[in-house]
Amino acid sequence: MPIHDIPLTSGTNRIAIPQLGFGVWQVPDDEVDAAVLAALETGYRHIDTAKLYNNESGVGRALAATDVPREDIFVTTKVWPTEFGAQETVESFTASMDRLGLETLDLFLLHWPFPAKGRFVDAWKALQALRDSGRVRAIGVCNFHVEHLQTLFDQTGEWPAINQIELHPYLQQREVVEFNAEHGIVTEAWSPLASGKEVLDDPVIGAIAQRLEATPAQVILAWHLARGFVVLPKSVTPSRIAENFASTSVTLSEADMAEIAALDRGMRTGPNPDEFNG
Repeated sequence: MPIHDIPLTSGTNRIAIPQLGFGVWQVPDDEVDAAVLAALETGYRHIDTAKLYNNESGVGRALAATDVPREDIFVTTKVWPTEFGAQETVESFTASMDRLGLETLDLFLLHWPFPAKGRFVDAWKALQALRDSGRVRAIGVCNFHVEHLQTLFDQTGEWPAINQIELHPYLQQREVVEFNAEHGIVTEAWSPLASGKEVLDDPVIGAIAQRLEATPAQVILAWHLARGFVVLPKSVTPSRIAENFASTSVTLSEADMAEIAALDRGMRTGPNPDEFNG
């Protein structure tokens, strides 16, 4: 499945995000620069971090050290909900940019809605202002369900450019994915391999992998790519980083896609956004 850049619409901006990205959740700061440099050497051009990950400084070191031009690398970071608010969100952004060593950010996201706190609309307005000032090229959200997305639109008149959600064969989130598509919101998958062996060991995926002479991880990532999702595999091992990137050479049939679609069982590896409030 060849990868391509997926268009994002954010305000009046028209930019594109590389479909296959490199996630760095749970990678320690003193290890993340080596992992990011390995990913960039392999061919990744999209790096996804967050304030919560405590590794923006290491990502910044990698961006400063690589020979890949800055304009060729798409960088995402996120603001944590305890820093939602008109001023707090801007201060969080400024601190993240200092750690990353960047002047302009490609994508800035609200990390979780924390719906009971009732602050994500104020934070979204701060993101709009940052985007309109030129310091951020596109803005979006993570882990937003339909009602959270609708609230943003009803109160601000703008849909997010992207919604990054937990998404894998055992958690396909069809309602959110369909709502995203209907409103021009790109779906981005975190935990695309379900953060463990259960999905990777699924016999259906294993049989497809054997037939295609691919790994289970490559089959799952190829499924995401074929669905048109932006996808964020993570690894600190250079060989695994390269293996994941090679998923772009795996082509699934319609029958393969249908078999994987039938695996959905609503299995979350992270919190439910409707209930998670810190």
